[in-house]
Amino acid sequence: MISSTTNERVKLARSLIHDAKARRKEGKVALEGVRLIADALAAGVVPEFVLYDPDQVNAGVLRTDPRIVWEASAEVMRAITITEHPQGIVGVFPTPALNVPMRPRRAVILDNVRDPGNAGTILRTAAAAGVQVVIFAPGSVDAYNDKVLRGAMGAHFRIALRDWDWEHITTYCKDTVMYLADMTGDMTYDAADWTDAWSLIVGGEAEGASADAISAAAKRLYIPMAQGTESLNAGIATAVMLFEAARQGRG
Repeated sequence: MISSTTNERVKLARSLIHDAKARRKEGKVALEGVRLIADALAAGVVPEFVLYDPDQVNAGVLRTDPRIVWEASAEVMRAITITEHPQGIVGVFPTPALNVPMRPRRAVILDNVRDPGNAGTILRTAAAAGVQVVIFAPGSVDAYNDKVLRGAMGAHFRIALRDWDWEHITTYCKDTVMYLADMTGDMTYDAADWTDAWSLIVGGEAEGASADAISAAAKRLYIPMAQGTESLNAGIATAVMLFEAARQGRG
């Protein structure tokens, strides 16, 4: 059993959870919880190692190579994680690197989306709605932030993610109709034609869309709502639009 918080595996796992620079440098991410780790394994990703507290978790349910699974004390697990109630298991995996299509037909662009809960929800929804790639534009939260990973529920291993600047984004999406989700838009989301190649720009709640996003967008879409109601948060608004796109795509 690993009982020292200065153990090299412990220090690596902790740095990957807490530090985006460490994630980029190492090319690795740390996943917490049986569900997230099981999703990664189901996607065929092999962990570098897994640490778990045997008093909390039965690591046998993971069905992975026992030689890379290490017991760790409760103190060690608390030192690694940042959640209020640690789940008792952390796995270190290579950062997902799914290929993006050469000519995208269904893309989502996060523009100044800084809330990790919203970003995680958008990733989970995008994967469920058949989106091919999600692009994190400048100003957005790190795609592998611990809260984003938890909120996405394994979407990181099912959908291609990229961190690009606007020049790269507009070049990549040049053959798509670029929609901007905007509560002051000029077209309802269900009036748009989602059957052709499209990309959807989602702005952050605090600052809204950036000047680059507004410039890139061909059309600005809004969701009609009952009078006097507050705007939807970015995660819910994106879900409404993506499943309309999926509905039209099935038709």
